[in-house]
Amino acid sequence: MKDSIDFARMNIPQLFRKLLIPTVLGMVFSVAFVITDGVFVGHGIGSDALAAVNITAPLFLISTGIGLMFGVGASVVASIHLSHGKVKTARINITQAVVVSTLLLALYSLAVTLFAPEVARLLGSSDRLLPLAVEYMRWFVPFLPFSALLSSGMFFIRLDGSPNYAMFCNAVPAVINIILDYVFIFICGWGMTGAALATSLGYIVGAAMIVVYLSRRRHVVRFCRVKTSRKSLRLTRRNVGYMCRLGLSSFLCEAAIATMMFSGNYVFIRYLGEDGVAAFSIACYFFPIIFMINNAIGQSAQPILSYNFGAGDLGRVRQAFHLALATAVAVGAAIFAVTLLFSRGIVSMFIESGYPAFEIAVEGLPLFASGFVFFAVNIVSINYFQSVERPRPAMALTLLRGFVFLVGCFFGLPHLAGVPGIWLAVPLSELLTFGVVIAIYTLSRRRSL
Repeated sequence: MKDSIDFARMNIPQLFRKLLIPTVLGMVFSVAFVITDGVFVGHGIGSDALAAVNITAPLFLISTGIGLMFGVGASVVASIHLSHGKVKTARINITQAVVVSTLLLALYSLAVTLFAPEVARLLGSSDRLLPLAVEYMRWFVPFLPFSALLSSGMFFIRLDGSPNYAMFCNAVPAVINIILDYVFIFICGWGMTGAALATSLGYIVGAAMIVVYLSRRRHVVRFCRVKTSRKSLRLTRRNVGYMCRLGLSSFLCEAAIATMMFSGNYVFIRYLGEDGVAAFSIACYFFPIIFMINNAIGQSAQPILSYNFGAGDLGRVRQAFHLALATAVAVGAAIFAVTLLFSRGIVSMFIESGYPAFEIAVEGLPLFASGFVFFAVNIVSINYFQSVERPRPAMALTLLRGFVFLVGCFFGLPHLAGVPGIWLAVPLSELLTFGVVIAIYTLSRRRSL
């Protein structure tokens, strides 16, 4: 299923489209994966179950962030090595990333599973939500290494010139999850256990597809045997450290969503109780649409940017970045318009109108979506800096938008604007970060003059 892709010579718009279309379609399936859980949990189990899943969501985001960190870091390094003709070195980087990230996530999953009730309380669960949250965690957390492998592996498959196969790695798990969600929740009546198990089985299948692809000898980007001598282990530690520095912003982007959920859950439960958390959970289920699509735009541009940056063709680098940026802005504006016009229909996908959380979500969702355009620019800019080996500005932007500005807005705005201030916390943090992005671009252009 390898596609005819030449990162060095193919026309940039044509190359970008070849990568973008299957990558966005793959992300759409990922969105379907996430949203289906919310729809089935909300209608099949109830409003409290929806809130309980949202309480545990930061655990998934952290594991996905680790997968993305290794995926982005190893993909950037491997892209540059491939542009220099160092195929074996690129394979070693890919193999090191997969092995180390899997070991880390296995330890993470074990620790969280052993202390599930304590972790749920730490994430803000109330006594009423605790049994549901723990039940979900027991059948979901042990399988997090598979979700992370799925996240990282698609970078390597796209780098090998097979974006269509990468799309199927998202599509197949999504279809499995949708079918099993219905069977386990509505037919078998397994409740939270069924919802968690359906998701986990989908991730296992997707991860298996990644491993099968990277194990085939006919592919350029594939696994290879890595030596375990003391010298080799030192080199592995050095390589992994560099990959993590390059990809750390991707991890922090996921950790920022976890921070958004944690802070939002804390503030909403303080102001509006469990119904507020249930309403906020709908925004958190909807948010992956804009995040994953913009991430898809950045991921589509990444191998083009990294390969041509390694080859020294800065004109192609600029062209690819500007194309990605324009695409992201258009998508962000379109999704905001859809949210503004159809917020009631979106909320009704998750819960019935009889729940108190329904009207809270209908009023808040358009406010929450008002920062989508700024978010689009910020995400693509962070991806750009990572792709051209500039981790410092990528890190600065990620820390500001996802932690400094976000936490400050969540805990400050409600004092000024009440409940609407909680919904506007994320848009304001994105707007402030957008201002920093403009400042960085302005300074960079002045230095180049």
